[in-house]
Amino acid sequence: MLIIEQMCQFCACGRIGSVENQTAKFPPPPRLMTALGAGFDTTANHLLLISLPLLLDIFLWLGPSLSVQELLQPYVDGYSLPEGLAIEGLPDLALVQQAWTDILQGFNLFSFLRTVPLGVSSLVSATLSGVTPFGEAMRLEVGSLAGVLGWLALVAAAGWLLGGLYFYWISSVTLKPETRLPFGAASLQGFILSLLWLGLLVCLAPPALVFLGLLTMISPFLGQAAMFLLAMSSMWIILPVFFSPHGIYAHRQNALAAIWSSLRLARYTLPTSGWFVTVLGLIWIGLDMLWRLPGQDTWLTLVGIAGHAFISTALLSASFIYYRDITAWLEVVLERMKTQKQSLRA
Repeated sequence: MLIIEQMCQFCACGRIGSVENQTAKFPPPPRLMTALGAGFDTTANHLLLISLPLLLDIFLWLGPSLSVQELLQPYVDGYSLPEGLAIEGLPDLALVQQAWTDILQGFNLFSFLRTVPLGVSSLVSATLSGVTPFGEAMRLEVGSLAGVLGWLALVAAAGWLLGGLYFYWISSVTLKPETRLPFGAASLQGFILSLLWLGLLVCLAPPALVFLGLLTMISPFLGQAAMFLLAMSSMWIILPVFFSPHGIYAHRQNALAAIWSSLRLARYTLPTSGWFVTVLGLIWIGLDMLWRLPGQDTWLTLVGIAGHAFISTALLSASFIYYRDITAWLEVVLERMKTQKQSLRA
C-alpha cells in the first residue's frame, strides 16, 4: 500500500512522467494464479512430497490413540454446580458432562504431532472421533499429569522436527536454492520460531477462551458470532507473520530476521500478499470440509487424506514460489524508487 501511495504522489506531482513510463519503471507484482499453478505442477511432478502428511494422517487415523480419559473423567463426573446456583439459559449439567466425555473419548495426544507454524499438515488431527473402519481405535492411557506433560513435550518436539523436514524438503524441491542452511541449523531456527509463536498463543488464548465461554453461556448465538469475529480478526495477526518460516528456508535467515522480513513484506505488499494468503486459506479450508465428509469409520476417509496431502503440499509449494517472487519484486521496486528519489534531489 505504501508503494502504491508513493507512486500516486509521484504521478500527481508530474515527477514520474507518463503512465507508460511509470509502467515500464515499476514491474507488475507476481500473479497469484502463476504461483498456484507452479505449486501444483511441482507437487504433481514430485508426488513423494505428499508422503509426510499422508503417513501422518494414516497414523493418526488407524494408529493407537494416546488418551487422557481415565485421568480426567473422574473430574468430569464429579463436577457439579455450587449449591443454590441456578442461571437461566445454562445448558443442563448432564448434557455438559456428556459433551466433555465425548471430547475425552476422542481426544488423542498424538494429534499434537500437527504443530504450527512449522509442521506437517494434517486432516485427521482436528477431529475427535476415535473410530476407524476396524472399530474403536486402540487406546493407550496416560495415568498422571506428569505423564501428560512429558508426552506433550515429546510429541510436540517430534512434530516440529517433522515439520522442519517437511518445509526443508518442499523448499529444496520448489526453489532449488544454490545455498541453504544445513538441515540442523534450519530446524533449530524453526524450533525457535515455533516457541515464539507458542508464547504468543499462550498469552492470547486463555483470555479469548474465557471470553468466548462466558458469551456462549449467555447465548450460543453470541458465542458463535464472537468466535467468527475472532477468527476474522486473527487474520490481521496471521498475515504479517505468515511468511516468517519461508525466510528461514528460502533466505537462510534466523528466526527473528525471518519475522522482521515477513513484517516488512506485509507492510509494503499487504493488498497483494494478503489476497494471496486469503485465497490459500479459502482453498485449504473449503477442500478440508469436503475431505471430512466421509466418516472416519469408512475407507473413503483414505481418499480425503490423500486429497488433503496433495492440496496442502501444493499450496505450501505455491507459497514458497510466491514468497520468492514477491520478495524479488519488492527489492526491484524499492531500488527503483530509491534511484528516482536520488535523481529528483539532484
